[in-house]
Amino acid sequence: MRLATYLHQGVRRCGVVEGDRVLPFPDGTDLLDVVASGSVPEPAGAAVPLAGVRLLPPIEPPSVRDFVSFEEHVEGVRKAVDGASGVPDAWYDAPTFYFSNPHAMVGAHDDVPLPPGCQALDFELEVAAVIGRAGADLSPEQARDHMFGYTVFNDWSARDLQSREMQVGLGPCKGKDFATTLGPWIVTADELEPYRGADGFLRLGLTAEVNGEVVGRDLLSNMGWPFDDLVAYASRGARLRPGDVLGSGTCGNGGCLAELWGRRGAQDPPPLKPGDTVTLTVEGIGTVSNTIVPGAAPVPIPRARKRARERP
Repeated sequence: MRLATYLHQGVRRCGVVEGDRVLPFPDGTDLLDVVASGSVPEPAGAAVPLAGVRLLPPIEPPSVRDFVSFEEHVEGVRKAVDGASGVPDAWYDAPTFYFSNPHAMVGAHDDVPLPPGCQALDFELEVAAVIGRAGADLSPEQARDHMFGYTVFNDWSARDLQSREMQVGLGPCKGKDFATTLGPWIVTADELEPYRGADGFLRLGLTAEVNGEVVGRDLLSNMGWPFDDLVAYASRGARLRPGDVLGSGTCGNGGCLAELWGRRGAQDPPPLKPGDTVTLTVEGIGTVSNTIVPGAAPVPIPRARKRARERP
């Protein structure tokens, strides 16, 4: 089942997608409530052509965790961002993640403004799991039953800002929190079970295009950990809530431009600029396509003041 949130004739609605149309749920239904309840309501009202709606982010997540679970991605992007080679040994210990901005979700076909001060904008092709049941300290076996579904996830990245700020030993912060595409809808977990291998990985084809040219292809099953492990690790000593979003991390083989820059030693293909369109497709889920537009100029913030150190 594919569940979408959309804008139609100025009204925000959600419903189930069937073919090229969406069947609306009753007025006032919010997809986050559907996810939390685990019960999908019966459609109410006339079907609407998908071509006549604006797809919004399917949910407004309480939190967003983004993992880094593809070894090939780490190899390439690490070289591009901080000049280091190889994969840190610590990467193999556990599926590391950072918290992203849950208030910066972007719809499947919405424009993405260039972030203030950015000269090296990049996309990141990922799949995200959406939590359906609350839980803490879950085992991987328990974790699978806590996932409601999956969606396409584009972790937009300002590489120049990210590279500089992470030299401080924290972050990423402004290199990441300006936009994340989520969509085009949530596909319920049962729909993707036919793609699951005996080892628990989902074998989904992933494709990234810039201005209609394919720049990356990979398989979701090349993750270092299946989603069961990601969810279990996220829940260690913490409580997951319905609607929480967990990104897989960026796939390899051109899942982002920075990986290619690291491997080629040059910004080839070049950073994204206004007018460029990024289209990401995940087998079994769908396609998101966003165009870059001009953004705001950065509001100046002074450098740190060198202070005479005093003590109380």
